[in-house]
Amino acid sequence: MSHRCEGQPLRIVFAGTPDFAAESLATLLASRHQVVGVYTQPDRPAGRGRKLTPSPVKRLALEHGLAVETPLSLKNEDAQRRLAEFEADVMIVVAYGLLLPQAVLDIPPLGCLNVHASLLPRWRGAAPIQRAIEAGDVESGITLMQMDAGLDTGAMLLIKRTPIDDTTTGGELHDRLAELGGQALIEGVDALAAQDLTATPQPEAGVTYASKLSKPEAELDFSQSAIALSRRIRAFNPWPVSWTRLEGETLRLWFATPEAEASGKDNVPGTLLDPAADAIRIACGDGGREVLRVSQLQMPGGKPLAARDLLNANHPRLAPGQCLGPGFDQRSGQSLDPSSKEAAQ
Repeated sequence: MSHRCEGQPLRIVFAGTPDFAAESLATLLASRHQVVGVYTQPDRPAGRGRKLTPSPVKRLALEHGLAVETPLSLKNEDAQRRLAEFEADVMIVVAYGLLLPQAVLDIPPLGCLNVHASLLPRWRGAAPIQRAIEAGDVESGITLMQMDAGLDTGAMLLIKRTPIDDTTTGGELHDRLAELGGQALIEGVDALAAQDLTATPQPEAGVTYASKLSKPEAELDFSQSAIALSRRIRAFNPWPVSWTRLEGETLRLWFATPEAEASGKDNVPGTLLDPAADAIRIACGDGGREVLRVSQLQMPGGKPLAARDLLNANHPRLAPGQCLGPGFDQRSGQSLDPSSKEAAQ
């Protein structure tokens, strides 16, 4: 236990990197507690110029005049000694990107707390927000967790819930959970300062893992059901963005819903059907009998647009009968290689 008096503001070291973590740091900075140091990932190349760019957490920390550490690892004694010099009561970790060895977990008297974007033990791991939508979960949330040496296996301290509906995108759920994470964190840190925070071990049943996202896995397979495809498209909006091929070029799909009734006809999965007023319609599922309605898409070389705008312009590449996906380039008359470089972009 900490030597500090009950209810006294806590000294906090914060570790995080992306926008999601910056929301929690901002909430802490507006609280009565004292952030004495910040850990984040080193500057990375970003943008077309590949210029070294600080993380959102680093930018926020520097704006507030905080000491910022960017070690490549926390496994060496020098890094651990530097962490101990902050004399923090607790370390708060939010999407940091480095594993914390047991020696680090043992440094703060009150341990290390993690803000995790799922209802543990469901969706431990790297991409819990997107995997929840992709799997058709009806709710997600924030778990404030006491960290241990495992991957998101620590005892639960506080849970906040939020619904997922059939229009929720990965970006929308990310922003909602980032705000909810800040709320949960302040509530938890206040309770920790008051020595009124109870730890509950995670149940052994219901454990799932949220694997890291990749651009190649965002390629759509139109033999899947309309429900599965629509969930994946929403989950991968705004990154990595679901995609397919249109005449050998990348077509990105940003928002889609399943059509209520099947077409009743056999079609090649991926075939464009007669459009609706506000969506292109794609045959999918077993035998191409289901229909996916895509209401926002990005033509090759273009920007994301409402399908209604493209249809009103009578875009020639979206004519019924066109087939999306790997196969035959109707313009060149050549077969397309499914492993082409274009597919991974």
